[in-house]
Amino acid sequence: MFENLSGKLDSIFKTLRGYGKLTPKNIEDGLRQIRLALLEADVHYKVAKTFISEIKEKALGSEVLSSLTPGQQIVKIVNESLIDLLGQNQHELCLEKVSIVSSVMLVGLQGSGKTTTAGKLALFLRKQGRNPLLVPADVYRPAAIEQLLQLGKQIGVPVFNSNPDMDPVKICENALLYAADMNCNAILYDTAGRLHVENELMDELSRIKKAVSPSDILLVADAMTGQDAVNIAGAFNECLDIGGVVLTKMDGDARGGAALSINAVTGTPVKFIGVGEKLSDFEIFYPERMASRILGMGDVLTFIEKAQTVVDEDKAIELEKKIKKNQFTLEDFKDQMVRIRKMGSITDIIKMIPGIGKSKQLKNLNVDEREFVKIEAIINSMTPRERKNYSIINGSRRKRIAAGSGTKVQDVNKLLKNYIQVMKMLKKVSKGGMKALGRNMLPF
Repeated sequence: MFENLSGKLDSIFKTLRGYGKLTPKNIEDGLRQIRLALLEADVHYKVAKTFISEIKEKALGSEVLSSLTPGQQIVKIVNESLIDLLGQNQHELCLEKVSIVSSVMLVGLQGSGKTTTAGKLALFLRKQGRNPLLVPADVYRPAAIEQLLQLGKQIGVPVFNSNPDMDPVKICENALLYAADMNCNAILYDTAGRLHVENELMDELSRIKKAVSPSDILLVADAMTGQDAVNIAGAFNECLDIGGVVLTKMDGDARGGAALSINAVTGTPVKFIGVGEKLSDFEIFYPERMASRILGMGDVLTFIEKAQTVVDEDKAIELEKKIKKNQFTLEDFKDQMVRIRKMGSITDIIKMIPGIGKSKQLKNLNVDEREFVKIEAIINSMTPRERKNYSIINGSRRKRIAAGSGTKVQDVNKLLKNYIQVMKMLKKVSKGGMKALGRNMLPF
């Protein structure tokens, strides 16, 4: 996400940092380029104009012009302004206490990803200790009810029984009573959409809102539609007074205009973002962290949170002991690789690490996730003894492992070579050689 904007801003900041001392003209030129970069990112023109005016006022102050590091001061100002633009503070979902039944209406146009988002949000709430109930209230799209049923099965969340012949308002009312009987404390209404905003749709949504009095209303909008998403948010907000926005397909949006414009234009905060096709690819929207990503500063907090979801504390302690005793096996290697994959796209994870995202070598990095499947297959084709002691894997064993995993001997050789390198690096870590580890891991 934001690749195009991040790249252009980085280039502009490099030019500004190159000046020993900034002049008003240098700043004016830089701000003009930033404004163009924002417009090319499909940021609303009024938002871009106000944004640049605010930065200009701060940047032309004596603090920047007389600074020993004026370029860095400009970056600091842009970062602070971006946070303000994105909403300044993280806005939580408006839900009652766990002991009370709360409900959330998911609204939006067809194709925005409402049903998938309902599944993602249900999984997110379940991880927070709630008992969600999915309610299919879209009786117009034939596959909508079945899709939600399948999503519910995937994540182990109950789905209210409805059919295309039922009235959407009645479905939502009945689901409210059903939830109380089933001890569900978070109802998610997956409402119908249309190809565009129309009175019939808004009337139905208004009647549902009046009937069930939801704790929160979330608009699900496709981030790749840019300024259209902003206009859609404005229309839904005017009719329903929505509480927040979920931007889907953020992983495929290299521009980011919708995320940068929605809060400023409509006053409605972005609360969540969809960052992939998996049901776990769902993140809380933190303005400060998002600003850091845009400016190529990484996102350490999100990285840590993702890591915490896949780390088992007992296994981590056991692994640490193995590393210290130089007993890190190929089985351990496979287990750690599986855990890392659960965190999400490797390419996105790498970009969260400060400094790495700006690397020339990693700027256009696109990790082939299929390689991990291949590695797992190779290790699974080894005997338990081979996984514990790689040194016994001779030429004939390598041929057998390659044949058993559907790969080539070269692939097996490559895996063993990488494993040996990891072993060496872990040995240095156990001896406190973190600097040496960094040099080996980041060859740039």
